[in-house]
Amino acid sequence: MTGHRLGAWQGTALLVGAVLGPGMLVLPHLAAVSAGPASVLAWAGLLALSVPVAATFAALGTLRPGGGGVAAFVRPVFGPRAEAVVGWWFYGAVPLGTLAGALVGGRYVAASLGGGSGLASAVAGALLAGAFAANAAGLRVSGRLQLVMVLTLVGLLTVAVVVAAPSVSTTHFTPFAPYGVAGVADAAGVLLFAVVGWEAASHLSGEFADRRHGLVRATRITLAVVAVLYLGVAVVATGTGATGSPVPLTALLETGVGPVARPVTGVLALLLTFGAVNTYIAGAARLGAALAAEGALPRRFADPAGGVRRSLALLGALTGGVTAVALVSGLDVDPLMRATSACLAAVTTAGTAAAIPTLTGSRRAVAVTATVFSAVATAFCGWYLLVPLALALAALAVLGLRVRVATT
Repeated sequence: MTGHRLGAWQGTALLVGAVLGPGMLVLPHLAAVSAGPASVLAWAGLLALSVPVAATFAALGTLRPGGGGVAAFVRPVFGPRAEAVVGWWFYGAVPLGTLAGALVGGRYVAASLGGGSGLASAVAGALLAGAFAANAAGLRVSGRLQLVMVLTLVGLLTVAVVVAAPSVSTTHFTPFAPYGVAGVADAAGVLLFAVVGWEAASHLSGEFADRRHGLVRATRITLAVVAVLYLGVAVVATGTGATGSPVPLTALLETGVGPVARPVTGVLALLLTFGAVNTYIAGAARLGAALAAEGALPRRFADPAGGVRRSLALLGALTGGVTAVALVSGLDVDPLMRATSACLAAVTTAGTAAAIPTLTGSRRAVAVTATVFSAVATAFCGWYLLVPLALALAALAVLGLRVRVATT
């Protein structure tokens, strides 16, 4: 941001946007499928995890303000190989996460028009194609428009909770834990998609007018906003039975305002999803060029004249491949979000671990807590951890090959 510094409230809006995304449009349903009403415990547990994680990234950002993010913290502590692995976790999560987000948007549009899975898939494909085309043409969603979309999502969630709250019934909370502790752990695995994103604080650290306190204040406000929204949606959606719908936000609004909720949520879901998908693709295309400069991708992706465009083409090919597999196999949003969560949770754990030798005093103790909590939460991803494992092996293989070529 040139010539402008963030105040606490502006920074808060950007942080809320990093943590709160279109995944919230479907996560209450996915968590309830795994744990029943006890999914609210998974929500509460992961929000508790967010406190030390958010505090740790805010402390890192304050100590080392800049735009390098997690990779900038990992490299000095764990070296270039760890930096490459973390970069691949981000890069590899994008084809999975953007497809999941596009399918969420498609599902809401289909529900608003009375269509089925075919229409949802078609809308998802159109969203992805539009986002890649926009990036290829050099178009990006402006910061102000992105901010409007974030505020729209916050407003939509707030209205949904308020209008549906009077219809909450205790009968929807029984049986409370039909799948036991294992179900709650399984729900936590997919809900990680909702609480990753705190590392974005480190990217914003250099943009605050108050370098010493601005990021910390914004992080505290964001924690409060996210906690109220997440718990409000989780409890009210469960208490009204809306979690039984694959489009729970529409179900919540219908409870309070009637059938008009369908077209409203359909249009808003479409806009919110496109904004998020477009932003992730834009960021990942540039990340690919940065990884190539560090030797973690082939050198041609580091070409200043066309590296970003080539990285975008690679992302498009990967996303197309994942989409084709999903369509052929009938893969739904749930496994895509779980795989994305596994990658991003691994990034969070690496970032908090790098904070331990970097920070001092009480902040180091918080970083230790954050690392332990993050590692435990990451373990809830189960066999989906094979995805970041495969990406890590690929990153190390490419980096090793680059080194061998350079030395021959």
